[in-house]
Amino acid sequence: MTVRRTLPNRERMTIGAWCFLDHFGPNRITETGGMSVAPHPHTGLQTVSWLFNGEIEHRDSVGSHQLVAPGQLNLMTAGAGIAHSEVSTAQSDWVHGVQLWVALPDEHRHASPFFEHVLPPRVRVATDGDDATVTVFVGQLCGASSPATVFSPLVGAELLISAGTQLRLPIDARFEHGLLIDRGTLQVNDELGEKSDLVYVPPGQTELVLSSADEPVRAILLGGTPFEEKLVMWWNFIGRTHDEIVEFRDAWQHDVIDGTSEQGRFGHVDFDGSAIPAPEMPKVRLRARG
Repeated sequence: MTVRRTLPNRERMTIGAWCFLDHFGPNRITETGGMSVAPHPHTGLQTVSWLFNGEIEHRDSVGSHQLVAPGQLNLMTAGAGIAHSEVSTAQSDWVHGVQLWVALPDEHRHASPFFEHVLPPRVRVATDGDDATVTVFVGQLCGASSPATVFSPLVGAELLISAGTQLRLPIDARFEHGLLIDRGTLQVNDELGEKSDLVYVPPGQTELVLSSADEPVRAILLGGTPFEEKLVMWWNFIGRTHDEIVEFRDAWQHDVIDGTSEQGRFGHVDFDGSAIPAPEMPKVRLRARG
């Protein structure tokens, strides 16, 4: 599959508590095989699965088994540790969307894992031109609130903006924001964003002025209060120190890859196939960033 890792990058590690953004597809399943990610672990984060096209089957070690399609949200809170698999289904020809991570604050990152499937609110917003549609999958925006559980001030939304349209979007001035452009060209205040760009907007703004050109725009808006904690991110784990990451990796390898334990940190995923082994640790100590 075609995957573009937009966050973290050289300039920026987080936007609010959003710490990871993979933008994948569009890929025709008959040509690429689609998405087939065997069981793998997570700690200290939430995974947010949002699709533009296709359907993905999620299974995890707390017993969840859930399909997700466009307009629906799969939100998995890893906490102290969880494992899951994600496989695109044969119900559609294409797979296209974003996979996001949210870093959990220190006081919540050791919580018991859980899973939510959410149908988020969608609102039409008046513009200078045609209407725009805003789907709020996390937090609050345009008077709509998502029921998804979050642990720090956040917003996440899909924006659909017609061609030749200007949208004035009120935002929380405490938040920093990023807009991932999936389709079209979008003027964001004074900056022009093109397909696959991530346009950053610092805190202090009370409004986004979004102007599309001669084609419709689809964008993902992410925002939150700046995340002040330093993170160690390695493979599928988020911790605070090198030694924590070593502990997470050793638990995964011992309980799941080398053993048969279903009572360890990460549990068992009902999956027809083998779990993904962790890569070898780097030869140098991992340093916290943020």
